[in-house]
Amino acid sequence: MTLATQAPLPTQRPQLLRRLADTPAFDVLVIGGGATGLGVALDAVTRGLSVALVEAHDFAKGTSSRATKLVHGGVRYLAQGNVALVREALHERAALLENAPHLAQRLPFIMPSYKLWETPFYGTGLRMYDALAGRDGLGATQCLSRERVQALAPNVLAQGLRGGVLYWDGQFDDARLALALARTAALHGAQVLNYLRVEQLLHASDGRVCGAEVVDQETHARFAIQATCVINATGVWVDALRQLDEAGRQGSAAVPPMVSPSQGTHIVVDRQFWPSEHALLVPKTRDGRVLFAVPWLGSVILGTTDRARSDLPLEPRPQAEEIGFILQEAARYLAQPPKLEDVRSSWAGMRPLVRPVAADGSSTKTLSREHTIHTSASGMVTVTGGKWTTYRAMAEDVIRHAQLAGVLPAKLPPSQTRHLPLVGSPQPREGAMQAAAMPQSSLHSVPGLAVYGSEADYVRTLQGSDVELSPAHQLSEAMVRYAVRHEYARSVEDVLARRSRLLFLDAKAAAALAPRVAQIMGEELGHSVDAAVFQQLAQQYADAG
Repeated sequence: MTLATQAPLPTQRPQLLRRLADTPAFDVLVIGGGATGLGVALDAVTRGLSVALVEAHDFAKGTSSRATKLVHGGVRYLAQGNVALVREALHERAALLENAPHLAQRLPFIMPSYKLWETPFYGTGLRMYDALAGRDGLGATQCLSRERVQALAPNVLAQGLRGGVLYWDGQFDDARLALALARTAALHGAQVLNYLRVEQLLHASDGRVCGAEVVDQETHARFAIQATCVINATGVWVDALRQLDEAGRQGSAAVPPMVSPSQGTHIVVDRQFWPSEHALLVPKTRDGRVLFAVPWLGSVILGTTDRARSDLPLEPRPQAEEIGFILQEAARYLAQPPKLEDVRSSWAGMRPLVRPVAADGSSTKTLSREHTIHTSASGMVTVTGGKWTTYRAMAEDVIRHAQLAGVLPAKLPPSQTRHLPLVGSPQPREGAMQAAAMPQSSLHSVPGLAVYGSEADYVRTLQGSDVELSPAHQLSEAMVRYAVRHEYARSVEDVLARRSRLLFLDAKAAAALAPRVAQIMGEELGHSVDAAVFQQLAQQYADAG
């Protein structure tokens, strides 16, 4: 049996919980199942360390499933003069596209010009972008005529159009990439579980953090996980865990915050409003932000960069004025712009913008303007900030700082993840023949089985592979069964928001499908599954007003 058809690792929760509880101690306990935490777990386990990762909700439930779906070097950081950061991100962009070709591909962008100076100005800057990428470049920047822009982007506003610039970056499926990281780490021996909430951190008699007490969100069972190194990778919520650490060590929860949260809003409309295989980038909106129109999974994502927010909701909702702003800005560049009633789904994501930690007797390591690593007096290593594109480099930095802090051995094998295929990617030994046999994935269109990569043949063997639940979105009954058996799915939301992306693409369609998905999940799990809670959530995504 080939790798394409052999059964993937099962994810039956009782067995996973028993194995986790029965392990005396781990080298590394990672708290947080987003991009950063999963990247750390994979980096650590492939160096030979024993690793446990726990996530209080589902993998990528928070920030990591709510990105603009771009794998990029950061054009705006180049404009700010941060060349080192851009060079690192471009290098990591290449690694991500290489290691998960079924979930990440290159994407051409068009930047239309409505002033004479814009084409030469942005064209020069983007050629510098190409030069920084070097051999990791995805395609050459081109200056385009007015006619060429209209041909490549049929719905672009023609009035006042002077020309434009075409350049290349990448796009990906963020939630499924997070899932691929979790499953790859498990394949290498990490014990990875969602829906385990940390109740308190454990400290040794000398004050060093040595593990955590966790609660199973389904059964409410409690048990302790012992670990030499504890890594706080909870993203925008890292300060809450830092407070637990300080409270457990000194009986006080007064720690200076590391995070200034911001919120990014996105809306989804039909492809008719951007019928192009190219993405649109507007480098400067009326308030100085960036606007994107990105073809993704058969729809179009419209969104902007972030705005500050003072609270930290797990399920942030877009503000009506933000949705209105996106629609108004889109109307400045689209000949036939979408209206409020055309919005299929809307969502917001929280981003952990980093502020310096005040001197408090602990060691603080600021690695870049994008992410920060901080080691507390107890030895807990906290990482926050950054972006999806650089998750792998961030993981390497975390392990290095844990070594410097003395909570991991000074001598470890080097990172193994630069050329490590993720689950679903064709393995190097399978060569070009296996890659050619895989379903061809394009994140511009509805991908169907293509997002499973080399596992697509196995999904076809499952019951219900010929039963389409949503033909327009190519979601089958077999995909739901696969999500439960092999992808850690525990709720209707897990399936329709992150294993499938239907909630993010068409919230009303997702709500209508929820009862049938719940029924299939109930057959797999052996107990009833609630669809009503998800339908209430879907209504929020559908309500763009």
